[in-house]
Amino acid sequence: MSGDASSSGTGQERPAPSDLVMHARRAWEHAYAPYSRFRVGAALRADDGTIYVGANVENASYGLGRCAEQTAVQAMATAGGRSFGELVVYTAATTPASPCGACRQVLFEFSPHATVWLVGTGGEVRITTVASLLPDAFSLDPLPPTA
Repeated sequence: MSGDASSSGTGQERPAPSDLVMHARRAWEHAYAPYSRFRVGAALRADDGTIYVGANVENASYGLGRCAEQTAVQAMATAGGRSFGELVVYTAATTPASPCGACRQVLFEFSPHATVWLVGTGGEVRITTVASLLPDAFSLDPLPPTA
């Protein structure tokens, strides 16, 4: 699934990392999407090289569902990670689907300069960055750690 990437905001042309595509596809297979029937899988590589995955998990109370990108970031943060350099978002969309606005904000919180590959099951790939997905992003200065 790691064909040529079409540039969308980074000026780079390189294939999606095959290991992240594989992990994102596996997560996609396990997504829980009985309402939308739109499954999403995500895999990110934290700065220490660890791969974290997520799948969208819907709920009958729609606002309680979680997107794949948020799930992957939450897994990383729960394990102590605070940033990542690469993310693959995998969907069955003909044109690779982009993260929703809420996911873009969550991704920006942890890694505004990360490279993002949007991959569709047909092999089409778009490459961008988190910052390109969310121009003029909202951010706060984090509070200092407590002792």
